[in-house]
Amino acid sequence: MYDFIIIGGGILGMSTAMQLIEAYPDRRMLVLEKEGGPAHHQTGHNSGVIHAGVYYAPGSLKARFCLAGNRATKAFCDTHDVAYETCGKLLVATNDVEMTRMQSIWERTGANGLEREWLSAEALREREPDITGVGGIFVPSSGIVDYAEVTARMADVFRHAGGEIRYDAEVTALEERRDEVVVTSSQGTFTTRHLVSCSGLMADRTVRMLGLTPAFTICPFRGEYYLLPPQHNTIVNHLIYPIPDPGMPFLGVHLTRMIDGTVTVGPNAVLAFKREGYRKRDISLRDLLAMGTNPGIRRVLRSHWRAGLHEMKNSLFKGGYLEEVRKYCPSLTADDLTPYPAGVRAQAVSRDGELIDDFLFVNTARTVNVCNAPSPAATSAIPIGAHIVEKVRAQVDA
Repeated sequence: MYDFIIIGGGILGMSTAMQLIEAYPDRRMLVLEKEGGPAHHQTGHNSGVIHAGVYYAPGSLKARFCLAGNRATKAFCDTHDVAYETCGKLLVATNDVEMTRMQSIWERTGANGLEREWLSAEALREREPDITGVGGIFVPSSGIVDYAEVTARMADVFRHAGGEIRYDAEVTALEERRDEVVVTSSQGTFTTRHLVSCSGLMADRTVRMLGLTPAFTICPFRGEYYLLPPQHNTIVNHLIYPIPDPGMPFLGVHLTRMIDGTVTVGPNAVLAFKREGYRKRDISLRDLLAMGTNPGIRRVLRSHWRAGLHEMKNSLFKGGYLEEVRKYCPSLTADDLTPYPAGVRAQAVSRDGELIDDFLFVNTARTVNVCNAPSPAATSAIPIGAHIVEKVRAQVDA
């Protein structure tokens, strides 16, 4: 009998495990991860940005956890000798319409308590000679890191404190009883007093295993990136983001400096035909059927069909993708866009067809389940883990 079992070896699962064993050092704890190591899915397939909290509604969990997570992530890296860089983020307006939208972002960043600087076209040019724009906002606290490395260090902290991790252990069934939860996996059956699930792209299916009918479903969106060739590793000094179109569901294509010194372009956002479909040719009939018969997802696709076609066109034709980035970096050419691995975002969709914007948890008497944790979840992993620990503590003390 374990005291706590955590499902999921991504950054949220490992952050929770690390903080849970700190809170309860004498309890038996187990992390179950279906892959052969940590951070194989969303955590290991993202842009590596330490977000500041620019876009999120004031007072939301995203805004609160991102602001705290930016500081906590850097502190963790300092303590555990993980390389990161606080390079700052530039949001670039390329026309008068975007300048108007930028004013709203300026007000939101202020409400979220962020340090920021309004830049004229001349000031923007001084900071970024290869970037073209009529104005911008500079947010100095944004940074870059390798979240897979952060997750591996969290796993080390958990193990050194006495925690157990089993990889290649896919959870296939759950049963919550009055005084325990039974977890069936590919490595056997375990019992625990309390369960935490951080199962990302499988979050709704995990909730169903508990006998619940979730009020959401996971819709996978593939984010495709390109890598710039080495001669462009110094093309930008900061993270370069466009001013998002409020009519589009995602932020748009940006230039991201990576901690290894390279620069990526992306991501777009196209519907994936498989929950873990990192390649265009990855297709799951089960996942397609689930999406096609889900009324919430059908409503999302109807509401955003124009945006969906636009993203699909850019996925299929490099010229459209290039056009997006040339709006603010006109010196790039099609030959500069070289292949790079894609990621898949687990986006929760409500029954009435809304993209759930904030972090979402579904809890029972003995379980805490993370059900929606898109960006900035990696940045926010430490405060999210602390939040989960408090929810577990309330269950233990009940």
